[in-house]
Amino acid sequence: MMNQPDASEMILVLDFGGQYNQLIARRVRENSVYCEVHPHTLSLAEIRALAPRGIILTGGPNSVYGADAVTAPKELFSMGIPVFGICYGAQLMAYLLGGTVETAPTSEYGRTEVDITGRDSLLFMGIPEKNVCWMSHTDYISAMPAGFALTAHTPVCPIAAMENAAQRLYAVQFHPEVMHTEHGSEILHNFVYNICGCTGTWRMDSFVHKTIEELRKKIGGGRALCALSGGVDSSVAAVLLSKAIGKNLTCVFVDQGLLRKNEGDEVEAVFGSAGTYDVNFIRINAQERFYEKLKGVTEPEQKRKIIGAEFIRVFEEAAHEIGTVDFLVQGTIYPDVIESGLGKSAVIKSHHNVGGLPDHVDFKEIVEPLRLLFKDEVRAAGRELGIPDYLVDRQPFPGPGLGIRIVGEVTAEKVRIVQDADAIYREEIAHAGLQKNLGQYFAALTNMRSVGVMGDGRTYDYAVVLRAVVTSDFMTAEAAQIPWEVLSKVTTRIVNEVRGVNRVLYDCTGKPPATIELE
Repeated sequence: MMNQPDASEMILVLDFGGQYNQLIARRVRENSVYCEVHPHTLSLAEIRALAPRGIILTGGPNSVYGADAVTAPKELFSMGIPVFGICYGAQLMAYLLGGTVETAPTSEYGRTEVDITGRDSLLFMGIPEKNVCWMSHTDYISAMPAGFALTAHTPVCPIAAMENAAQRLYAVQFHPEVMHTEHGSEILHNFVYNICGCTGTWRMDSFVHKTIEELRKKIGGGRALCALSGGVDSSVAAVLLSKAIGKNLTCVFVDQGLLRKNEGDEVEAVFGSAGTYDVNFIRINAQERFYEKLKGVTEPEQKRKIIGAEFIRVFEEAAHEIGTVDFLVQGTIYPDVIESGLGKSAVIKSHHNVGGLPDHVDFKEIVEPLRLLFKDEVRAAGRELGIPDYLVDRQPFPGPGLGIRIVGEVTAEKVRIVQDADAIYREEIAHAGLQKNLGQYFAALTNMRSVGVMGDGRTYDYAVVLRAVVTSDFMTAEAAQIPWEVLSKVTTRIVNEVRGVNRVLYDCTGKPPATIELE
C-alpha cells in the first residue's frame, strides 16, 4: 500500500463493520498520529508486522453471541499492545475475556449523559465527571471480565466504560469518535498519548514528499492519465503527479454536462494551456453522450454506476488516442472508500471512482495517491503543494455531479434548472459571508411538481431544495442554520429568475440519518 509513514507511531483500527470506522481514524489523525483501518480478519502475524502503538476495535451491527458474530482471536489482548474497544469492540473484549454480554433491557440511541467514575483512569484524564456521549446499542456488558474496573455508567447502562489498566485494555460502550460526544476527541487523545505513548509524528509535509517519491518510483518512465474533475481531490492528485512525473502525465477533463454553472470553462482556465500548471490538458465535451446513457434512469445507484462506467469508457478512448497509457490516476479519498462499502461496512452509496467502476478497466493499474486522506487532509496537502486557496478551499462536488442532485431522471432541462438555482444560492451565501462556516452547500432539484401562481396565472413547476451543512469530516454533519433573510432572498431570486421553478424548500436533516447529497 502506498503512503504508509513510519510504522513506529501508528494506531491500528480493526473494522468490525460499523459506519464510524473511518471517523475513528480521522479523530486519531487530528492528534498528529497516523492511523490505518484494516479488516478484523487481520492475523496476529500481520498485526505484529504492522507494529502498531495501539489497537482500536470499532463498533459493528452484530451481537457477539449471535450466529453471524464477527470476532477476533483472544490472543489479541495479550500481545502487550494497548487495546481500546468501542461499542461492539467493547462488548467483544468483555465476551472474549470472560465477561457477559446480553440484550439490554433498554436500548440507548443518541445523546446520553454518562457518569465518569474512574477519576484516576488515564483514558478519562481531564474529562468532566458528567458529559454527553453518543450511544448506539441494543446489547450491553452486564458483567465485566476478571481484572477489570468500572469507569463509567449511565442510568440504563451499568457498564458504560471499563478498563484493565495493568494490561492496558480499555472499553467504552459509547462512540467517542462522533462530534456529538462532547469530550470524545480528548478521550482518543488520552488513549494515543497517555496510554500508547505516541508523540505525534504524522505531518502533511512528510506525506507529500514521500508520496511524490513513491509515485516517481512506481510510475517510472510510464505514462499516466489523470481523471481531472477540477474539484479539490482530483486537482491535488493532478499536482502531486505533475511534480512526480511531469509531462508523462496527461490530465483529461470530461465535461459530462453535470457540472455547476460555467464550471467547465473555469477548470480549463486553471489547468489548460493558459493556466498555472505545466500539464498536458485535454477537455472532452461529452454532455449528450451522458444524457443519452441516463435517459429514463431514476434509481440513484444505477445513475452512479452508469456515470462511473461512462467516465472510464471516455478515459479509455482518450488513452487510446494519446497512445500507451499505463496508469489511471483518481482522486479517491478515505470517505469515498468507506461509503462505498468496501470491507465489512454496509454500502451507503457507490462512489463513481470506487464502487461504481465497471468490471473491466483498460489500464495496467489505478493509482489513488489520496486514498488514505480525509477531506481536510487533502486540503492541507494542497497547501503544501502550493495550490492557491481558491482551489484548495473549493466546495466539495460529487463525482457523479448534478446527476445525484437531480432526483429522478436527468435531462438537459433539469440540469439547466439546478445549475441556475445553485449559482444563485452560492452567490447569496457568498454575499452574506457565510461560506467559510459551511462544510457544503448546494441547490438540488426534487422530482416533485406542484401548483403555484405567478402573475395571476397557474403554474405547475418543480420544487428546488437548498442544502447546507456544518461538518468537520463529512462523515457526520448538522444542517446549518442559515439566516432567514438569506433564505428568503435566495427563494425570491430562484422563483423569479429560474424558469420551471415555483417552490423552494430547505433541508433541515443531519447526517445521519441523511447523507449530505440527496442521492
